[in-house]
This record gives sequence, structure tokens and C-alpha cells, in this order.
Amino acid sequence: MPKIYLEKEDKILEVKELLVSDILKSLKINPTTVLITKNNELILDDVKLSKEDRISIIPVISGG
Repeated sequence: MPKIYLEKEDKILEVKELLVSDILKSLKINPTTVLITKNNELILDDVKLSKEDRISIIPVISGG
């Protein structure tokens, strides 16, 4: 199963889903509020993961 790192919560989860958009949906995360990286490279939410992949979900911080 792919492993994901949730930066805001500082924890690692294993997920069954292989499509990034499905992972975000299952975690109830709005895709417009995060950046997703795989091997330190930015990816889109339509990427399919393999079982060995590790991704990071990083919250977007905006200010005014």
C-alpha cells in the first residue's frame, strides 16, 4: 500500500487507494488546499501511485 505523510499532522498513513484524488477524498481533504509531492517533486491529484510510493500532503498557507 502507498504511504502518505501528512505534514500538518506529522504522521504517516498507509492507504488502499492508488489515485491521489481518491486518497484526498477518503481523507476529506480539499485538493485546492494542499500541495502533493512524490519523491520531492510536485504532482497533480490525477497521478496513480504504485505500492512502493511515498507521497507528502502539504497544506497551502496563504496570508494577506
